[in-house]
Amino acid sequence: MSRPDRLIAASEIRGVVERGEIIEDYPEDARGHSCLMLGYGEGGRVLHVVCSPKDEYLAVITAYMPDAAEWSHDFRVRVK
Repeated sequence: MSRPDRLIAASEIRGVVERGEIIEDYPEDARGHSCLMLGYGEGGRVLHVVCSPKDEYLAVITAYMPDAAEWSHDFRVRVK
């Protein structure tokens, strides 16, 4: 909470889930099948959302702003 510029609104997460793209798939994840999605939030900022589809709902595991040093220029491929 000390970095309000890094807070991610529920509406931004919904936008990534609805309009983003899956960039990594984890079919053998310990939490069950999950995936990493790339999308954009307020002001066009890049967001990653890890989620896991369940029978009756979509579990959102985490959402974050990816570090440019750890990802390709388009934030689709890990470089570290």
